[in-house]
Amino acid sequence: MLVGGVAAAYLISVYSKDLPDYKQLEAYDPPVATRLYTADGKLVEEYAKENRLFVPITAIPDKVKNAFIAAEDKNFYSHNGIDYMGIVRAAIQNVMNVGSGRNMVGGSTITQQVVKNFLLTNEKSIARKVKEAILSYRISNVYSKDRILELYLNQIFLGHGSYGVVSAALNYFNKSVEDLTVGEAAYLATLPKAPTTLSSTKNLDQSVQRRDYVLRRMVEDEMISEEDYIKYSKEPLVLSSRSANHVAKADFFAETVRRILLDKLGEKELYEGGLYILTSADSRLQTIAEKSLKKGLIAFDRKRGYRGAIEKIAPADYKVKLAEIDLRDDYAPYKVAVIDNINGTDLHVQGIGFDGVISKKNYEWALRSRPMAKVFAVGDVVAVARIDDKVFSLEQLPKVNGGLVAMDPHTGRVLAMVGGFSFGRSKFNRVTQAKRQPGSSFKPFVYLTALENGFTPSSIVEDRPIEVDQGPGMPLWRPRNYYRDFLGPTTLRRGLELSRNTMTVNLAQMIGIEPIVETARKFNISDDPKPMYSMVLGAMETSLIRMACAYSSLVNGGKKIEASYIDLVQDKKGKNILVGDTRVCEYCHEIKFEKGRLQLPYIEDNRLQIIDPQNAYQLVSILEGAIEHTVSGKPIQKLGLSLAGKTGTTNDSHDSWFIGFSQQLLVGIYVGFDRPKSLGARESGSTIALPIFADFMKDAIKVEDDMPFRVPSGIKKIKVNYETGLPSMAKYGTIYESFKDGSEPKMVDAIDFLEQEEEEADN
Repeated sequence: MLVGGVAAAYLISVYSKDLPDYKQLEAYDPPVATRLYTADGKLVEEYAKENRLFVPITAIPDKVKNAFIAAEDKNFYSHNGIDYMGIVRAAIQNVMNVGSGRNMVGGSTITQQVVKNFLLTNEKSIARKVKEAILSYRISNVYSKDRILELYLNQIFLGHGSYGVVSAALNYFNKSVEDLTVGEAAYLATLPKAPTTLSSTKNLDQSVQRRDYVLRRMVEDEMISEEDYIKYSKEPLVLSSRSANHVAKADFFAETVRRILLDKLGEKELYEGGLYILTSADSRLQTIAEKSLKKGLIAFDRKRGYRGAIEKIAPADYKVKLAEIDLRDDYAPYKVAVIDNINGTDLHVQGIGFDGVISKKNYEWALRSRPMAKVFAVGDVVAVARIDDKVFSLEQLPKVNGGLVAMDPHTGRVLAMVGGFSFGRSKFNRVTQAKRQPGSSFKPFVYLTALENGFTPSSIVEDRPIEVDQGPGMPLWRPRNYYRDFLGPTTLRRGLELSRNTMTVNLAQMIGIEPIVETARKFNISDDPKPMYSMVLGAMETSLIRMACAYSSLVNGGKKIEASYIDLVQDKKGKNILVGDTRVCEYCHEIKFEKGRLQLPYIEDNRLQIIDPQNAYQLVSILEGAIEHTVSGKPIQKLGLSLAGKTGTTNDSHDSWFIGFSQQLLVGIYVGFDRPKSLGARESGSTIALPIFADFMKDAIKVEDDMPFRVPSGIKKIKVNYETGLPSMAKYGTIYESFKDGSEPKMVDAIDFLEQEEEEADN
């Protein structure tokens, strides 16, 4: 006995040297997952090195604490950090297990596991176990049991990237820790022993057995009744991912936010700081944006025909070859499958873990009047999308790509953004990163420059052939109109509505190229626009997000707009560390009365005024006409909404654009091949991008929520002849034109014009 005591004292003396300082547990600050939400509260993404959500012990319900204590350390609240009886029981069990092939069991308490996880390593040695015992004893005399349990339940790894019980409750059951049943809590308590094995859906039977074992321990420790045991042991173990009602898909949006915060805050803060990030994204609009862009890209791709099987494989190679193709993940978001049987008009397919049928209506697009046998054969590997349990559609990945952004034109808050067909295949964001020529979608800024230099919507400009000297050694530039025709003298309004190229260049020569360059710079369309006349037709590089911001300034009355993606970032203690809206709001935090009346909050508008609101509205009115008065605007006219916008198509149809807007929502769309090439001889912004806009807006804005465009003070509406822009009393062929006060044409101008026409007719 004495010898044993001396030996124990000696061991304690030896291993007490150079022990880690257990007082660091006082300042426990674990890496916590950063979570990113939409503005309407749906989870978009989590950033973490260890997916953990820390909660104090008071927020963890007794059923969870009891389950872990029953499973790991039944005497937790009574021992001093070391359970001597537990060690004896473990030793006896290990002796009994010798030769049985079973794993050796340990006698570690929860306190010892805290010591191992926080202060020591996983090294299996006597030295580590002695140090663990010494430190466990010491911290049990310094910290409360609740504090030790709090450290344990927040730190423990529970499989599938889950650290701590809160993260595990979400990942395994899509529940908060408070909403777990006793049976679910018991299942989580089984995971520390074998987190990888027991968390797999492949081992559900084993997991249920372990759960029931924990429930039985809880009965023995009088934590639950026998009736509870019967109830919860019969409960099916259903592992479920987070509900779509609480999760939003916004991959390109999330990646943009991640890059911004990585630059502003650094990697450690982003991945370990437990930040709460509230973005500007609207989950409803984001869903519509994803659907509309993909639908448009697929529709364009299908017009160009079916490109055939991905590969052809022999029946004997189905499983091996298909698995190799599936692992490459080149066809996300689709699955790959092989046609293993053709039964009448049905294609039977099998993939990795599924099989089903593609009926004729779901592959007919690929036939294009060709016999089925000429298009499909057994052994064809194809891309498919699930429609129902056993029903699939034939798909192919579009070679064309594009982007869509929706934003609030008054604040710059980006409400939805899709940077391409598939984030899984390409993380390149065609909204923010792609530099493409805007084509005719830049023309409104040429006409805006004219309005700012004394022109009116009724000003006449010649639509006629023109030659431009491009400088020494360069050939003459002869721009032409889409239909190779010329309208002659034409109003500014009609020139922009009909997107006349030669008229736009003639107008640019009248006002000079430098003011137009300055407009492009002022609206941040280009950092360094070159003073070349080809730029007025959009021959310069910019991005979709820049064009969307520029158009937003037209809608909001001439205020400069910058895109914003983040509304609020808070640290894990709830302190604001980044706020998107920096405007000052007087009285927002207090109720103030003056002379018996409520003083409404005043929010300072600190946006830069870059153009006259009247000029901005005149241009918006013309862009309304580009929808109302043209054949290409018909898909939008059918929506019955107050909408305006402009198409854009570049030389040889390399790029297709449409920027459209209502009073409350602006949407920009770009479509093109990543490696620029023609979209097709008859393809344009009106055939590709505009239908995507129409599809988006029909779901984005309800007719009852429609708002007319705001007319600023100082604007007069005058009835004019649509062709001439002169005042008219006629019933037909007229519109109400918007003029700045004092710039409107007089009726005498119309009389003079009619008299001149009569005189020319007589001659």
